[in-house]
Order: sequence, then C-alpha cells, then structure tokens
Amino acid sequence: MFAIVKTGGKQYRVAPGDILRVERLPGERGDEILFDEVLLVADGDTIQVGQPLVEGARVVGEILRQGQAKKIVVFKKKRRKKYRRKQGHRQLYTAFQVREIIV
Repeated sequence: MFAIVKTGGKQYRVAPGDILRVERLPGERGDEILFDEVLLVADGDTIQVGQPLVEGARVVGEILRQGQAKKIVVFKKKRRKKYRRKQGHRQLYTAFQVREIIV
C-alpha cells in the first residue's frame, strides 16, 4: 500500500514505515503529524485517484527530527567587473516516519 501526499508545494510517495524529510512543519519530536492532502491511494490492484484529493484519506506519521540540511553556497560573479557575492543557506526540514495510511 502506498499514497501520494502533497506538502510544502511538493508531492511525495509514502508507504507505512517510510522515513521522509520534508519542508519544515510545526511540532516537536514525538508528535503525531497528519497529512490530509492525499492525491492517490494504491492498495494492490485497487487504485483511488482524487480529483484533486481522495475523500477521507489521511496519512498519519510521527515526527523524528526537526533540523537543518547541509549548507549550500550561493556564489555570484561577473567577470572583469569586481562583482562577487557569497551567501550560504541551510534549509529547515522535518523528518518523520509514516505510521499508517487511512482510507
């Protein structure tokens, strides 16, 4: 069984037991998290596709960690113009484990 959920402007394929890192969501470690925006649910040969969402479908998970990703460097340069800009960025994320998919 798997589902496709939408969160943080992205879509993710999830199954029970999966661990995912998504854009930062409110909550603390150990809290339950609920995704209501389920676009598709598949269980063996049975597939339910929402238009745009599957009615009554939810994905329940548990927050494992709130953290920051590795730093990326944003470097801009224009040759021969003495123009250089260096900036770093660390994206916030939430790691969670999918417990169950409710249809």
